[in-house]
Amino acid sequence: MREPQPAKIQLLWSVPEPVLRGEQVSRPLVHRSLSLPLTAQQLGQVRADGNVNALRPALKAVFAQIEARQPRDLRFVRQAGGWVGQAQTGWKVNRDKTEAALLRAVQQGESSTNVSVALVAPRRSVAWAAGQGLAYIGTGTSSFTGSPEFRVHNVRVGASRVNGEWLAPGAEFNFNASLGPISASTGFRQGYVVTGNTLSVEDGGGVCQVSTTVFRAAFGAGLPITERHAHSYQVGYYGAPGLDAAVYAPAKNLRWRNDTAGFMLIQADWDVKAARLSVHLFGRPDGRTVQIGAPKLSGTRTAPPPTFIADSKMAAGTVRRIDMPAAGAQVTVARQIKFADGKLRREVVSSTYRAWGGVFAVPKGDSRLDTSN
Repeated sequence: MREPQPAKIQLLWSVPEPVLRGEQVSRPLVHRSLSLPLTAQQLGQVRADGNVNALRPALKAVFAQIEARQPRDLRFVRQAGGWVGQAQTGWKVNRDKTEAALLRAVQQGESSTNVSVALVAPRRSVAWAAGQGLAYIGTGTSSFTGSPEFRVHNVRVGASRVNGEWLAPGAEFNFNASLGPISASTGFRQGYVVTGNTLSVEDGGGVCQVSTTVFRAAFGAGLPITERHAHSYQVGYYGAPGLDAAVYAPAKNLRWRNDTAGFMLIQADWDVKAARLSVHLFGRPDGRTVQIGAPKLSGTRTAPPPTFIADSKMAAGTVRRIDMPAAGAQVTVARQIKFADGKLRREVVSSTYRAWGGVFAVPKGDSRLDTSN
């Protein structure tokens, strides 16, 4: 006597998902399952017809759910043993094989059956990365501690635009092109930017946090910097001076070149709680080593009196500091790159910072607004 048919059948599949650790590729299996509900009427019809046509509406939905997984290019994740390369294959169901296995399961009263899944490789797979010899090259970091909410938002949006960008050998990274137009329609919020001797409100205030962090990653990795601009004054967020990078399209940009023999991947991540932004570079190491000297300051100038800007939302008699003062100075940072063949490249990055008095926000009509500029 046939045993009672289950009210559902588990659809099972196991597929390899390659991982790159160092130079080694492993292929651990990924196990997945979905439930296919079955009514008594459907069971009877499948047995009577000798096919699974009665289940096709439900199968269509299940297959669509499985095939929603699309290929995704290689990314590196940090684990206890270091950086690990992971990609994601796409999944394509072999309907004929899967339906034949399902029919047998229904006819034999089984509670599960296998789904036949073909793998769709991403363009830049783990195997491709292993063949390229890709590995971790370096990281740039910066802190946005004390940033207002709009600035944190813009840092995250800007970082997400450069995250995942690939550079071919010899290609140049173009920061402004990576970010694209900066406006409310592209996800940025209004914030303070430097205008002359004070601040004004524009979309995208804070994206220089991202350009600065990208610059530090490229500079520390010994890559050629083809365009970089210092901020007009020392920005407190960036710590030691001389390693910042101001951008303001189209006049100011950050550019650097991938002068290695392999592809290069840029990844960005942020920790809002720790107020830290990191940019990581992965590529084909070529044996170069980099030494960066401490910033050297000269011609230091004291900060002038502050400026004031109007804030219509502030009550009469109130005042709010929105930017700290900073001394002016000439700053140089030396970099020495030693290549695998013993050749040395010595460079000095120079920055000129004017003295900056900081900025306060005051209500409209405040008498200090007339004399602050």
